[in-house]
Amino acid sequence: MTTAFAPIAETPIAETPGPATPARVAVVDLRLTDFRNHAALRLACDGRHVVLAGENGAGKTNLIEALSLLTPGRGFRRARLDEMARLGGDGSWSVFARLAAPDGEAAIGTGLDAPGAEEETRQRRVRIDGVAARAADELLDRLRVLWLTPAMDGLFTGPAADRRRFLDRLVLALDPGHGARVAAYEKAMRGRNRLLEENRLDLDWLAAIEEQMAELGVAVASARVETVACLERLIAATRADAPFPHAELSLEGEIESMVARGGPAAEAEDAFRARLAESRRRDAAAGRTLDGPHRADLAVRHGPKAMPAHLSSTGEQKALLLGLVLAHARLVGETTGRAPLLLLDDIAAHLDPRRRGELFDVLEALGAQCWMTGTDASAFAALGERAVVFDLAGGRLQRRD
Repeated sequence: MTTAFAPIAETPIAETPGPATPARVAVVDLRLTDFRNHAALRLACDGRHVVLAGENGAGKTNLIEALSLLTPGRGFRRARLDEMARLGGDGSWSVFARLAAPDGEAAIGTGLDAPGAEEETRQRRVRIDGVAARAADELLDRLRVLWLTPAMDGLFTGPAADRRRFLDRLVLALDPGHGARVAAYEKAMRGRNRLLEENRLDLDWLAAIEEQMAELGVAVASARVETVACLERLIAATRADAPFPHAELSLEGEIESMVARGGPAAEAEDAFRARLAESRRRDAAAGRTLDGPHRADLAVRHGPKAMPAHLSSTGEQKALLLGLVLAHARLVGETTGRAPLLLLDDIAAHLDPRRRGELFDVLEALGAQCWMTGTDASAFAALGERAVVFDLAGGRLQRRD
């Protein structure tokens, strides 16, 4: 089973609206081996939403962190691969999932081998339908995974780097090549920084690196600008019926502003390349590159109150972030034709019964399978038969009938 999705930069949502109800892709079998506190765990379900209930420290978040690794990147904790291995194990771990979708089933998995003589070369393994994948990006052909965790509560008040990382996750769910472009840009930038730091002003070498940075940087900025524009259009079209406050988004950055004004990409690349050449001595003195998409910021405003998100109350920020994640999930479904997998960690504790009921109704309308965690299973009672509930304690799962 193969499904190809065009990058968002080539297929704007405004031109290619998806189906009213995207195809549901659900995890129906999940197996963990030596992952975090789980020596061996298997969870089988029927494609409905999944609720994981248990005391703090039972391993609920560890379980859905494993699901967040079934997409490119380091999961929602951004931990090192070796940190995910169970204490007392041999240093290896694995995550396997069987997916059900209207066009058939798929088996995907990832993991890390036990350390050997060449421990420094250990890399994450990815397998799709039993075949080793060349890159983790291939997972996006089978599944898109989105999440909201308590660690994201400070997104609007934290550093710009956190918001860039958040935005890049949004872009990656729509444009599989975005992560590789960001990584290549940052690698080129580190090379330029080293040359400037060592005072090795080899003009030809610097020019070649800056050429690469200009091309990649404009591509990264363009994908971000397009994603924000698509989200803005979708939010504007649906905010009247949305139960959560809508966000107003904008990108702050010199390259992003240049891209947003339109015009050929080559002109933006030329301007960025010239800026890099002009600022070599300044950047050498600063010890880093001071211009580029790595300095951009995602500005978010609380739409109904017309105020910056970081000035809103803690509860308003949580509701605003939840609304933004749900809007992105809808955008992914409409753009790709396949609903994403949603991971909501400790979500019910921050919502009153009315808001919880509204959230569950939105999840059903999205057509996405959602995995949720909480300490009190009764908080998810409004889901009714739409979800299956598992109690987790002592590393053991017990399904409620």
